[in-house]
Amino acid sequence: MIQSEEIRVLDRNAAYYGVPAVQLMEHAGKSVADYIIHHVNKTQKPVLFLCGTGNNGGDGFVAARYLAKHSAVTVLLVGKKIDIRTDAAQKNFQKLDKKTITIHERETLSSLDKLLDSHDIIVDAMLGIGLSGELREPYKTIVTKINATVKKPVIAVDVPTGLGTNVAITPTDTITFHDTKEGMSKTTCGTIKIVDIGIPQKAIEYVGPGDVQVYYPRPHKESHKGENGIVLVIGGGPYVGAPALTGFAALRTGADLVYIATPKRAATAITSFSPHALKPARLAKTLAAAAPNLIVTELSHEQMLVPDDATILTKQISKAHTVVIGPGLGTEQQTTDAVKAVLKCCKQHKSSLVIDADAIAVVGKHAKLLSGIPAVITPHTGEFTKLTGVKLPTSLNQKKNIVATWAKKLDTTILLKGAVDIISDGYTTKLNDVHNEAMTVGGTGDVLAGITGALMAKGAKPFHAARMGAFINGAAGNEAFSKRSYGLIATDIIQEIPTILKTYV
Repeated sequence: MIQSEEIRVLDRNAAYYGVPAVQLMEHAGKSVADYIIHHVNKTQKPVLFLCGTGNNGGDGFVAARYLAKHSAVTVLLVGKKIDIRTDAAQKNFQKLDKKTITIHERETLSSLDKLLDSHDIIVDAMLGIGLSGELREPYKTIVTKINATVKKPVIAVDVPTGLGTNVAITPTDTITFHDTKEGMSKTTCGTIKIVDIGIPQKAIEYVGPGDVQVYYPRPHKESHKGENGIVLVIGGGPYVGAPALTGFAALRTGADLVYIATPKRAATAITSFSPHALKPARLAKTLAAAAPNLIVTELSHEQMLVPDDATILTKQISKAHTVVIGPGLGTEQQTTDAVKAVLKCCKQHKSSLVIDADAIAVVGKHAKLLSGIPAVITPHTGEFTKLTGVKLPTSLNQKKNIVATWAKKLDTTILLKGAVDIISDGYTTKLNDVHNEAMTVGGTGDVLAGITGALMAKGAKPFHAARMGAFINGAAGNEAFSKRSYGLIATDIIQEIPTILKTYV
């Protein structure tokens, strides 16, 4: 069984991986027609299609076209042809041959009773997945009339209109695509037939733009500053630029506010953005553009995160929606102890977490600290060993299984970075190969942590944030590579994040 959101992801990713919506629609509609011909309408009785103005209606148009070669077919469009919302559905409406198919538009709904009476088989292609709220008119009236039609086969396309609401079609048969959907049963759908409509395997296994289009948390028009994500980045020490890269990436991903808590030396560099204090100079100049939005807190020690800093951080942790901990921290014992203290504080204040870089090994030794915290852990292969004690094999399938096992064991989401990223919450596992070899440059992991943290702070669930983060980071990296080739640096990727969001959100 698959959620309606995941079906929308698959539809969009299928196009990205080479199978456009119009091709999926063709397969879907033909499958519906074939089922009716072979299982419902062997004696060529007249068929009435009720089609909506979305892709579900488009599936109906295709089915009607194929079925018209076999039986008398009428299409009632619930709406006007100018209201058909998608290119694929519009193209298939235009393909309907008026010589062989009788077409009615919304203005003829008054004749619905006659149409229902004069046709022996009814096909429901009005509303597909993703219905929000109760049915509105005219659908509510149409559904009520269809349900009152006795002893006639009613065939639902993909899902019955109104499924999950108080007023829904009760079909005799449902032809559903790819997999059953939430709420489907013998009671709600009659005989269920699952058909393969040609979604490519890669669209099923790998992330793509569909993940971003469906799950990116779009701000409400009435929202105010701070309501669309507050991120706290805790990092820095040996590596000055890492927390700044994470913070800037979070801002470019749409977080409202980003706080960076870092040792004194790093805080001075980040706040001044001096080319002399932060190398390379290009990084300093680029980050300077974000200075007004990066709110930097100077911690107690000059060089490292220390346990006393947990007290300083309590107030900021309480304000943050998501804490990103790890970028540039280092591995001093005092820092390790401080990470433990910070994780305890995050649990107390119910802040979600992105655990990156040097903080990963701490969690590996103290896994109970994660209990009950929504989190994403972002290791590379070596850090995964520090997290779990397991050395990963080279086989992708074996790695997938191991990552999924540990994600379930730790009750967290793991985003394993590699030539093929593996993202798992222990129940669902996705892959990502959208990136390039130039992204081995330092700082790209810090950017990924910032993107993921911003998405979680904006309201995305950890698994969805991780899968979107992997794609956005990689797609931005590919955009940067097209301009900078092997000379790209991490800030080039950050600059391209808005391009990716503009393209796919």
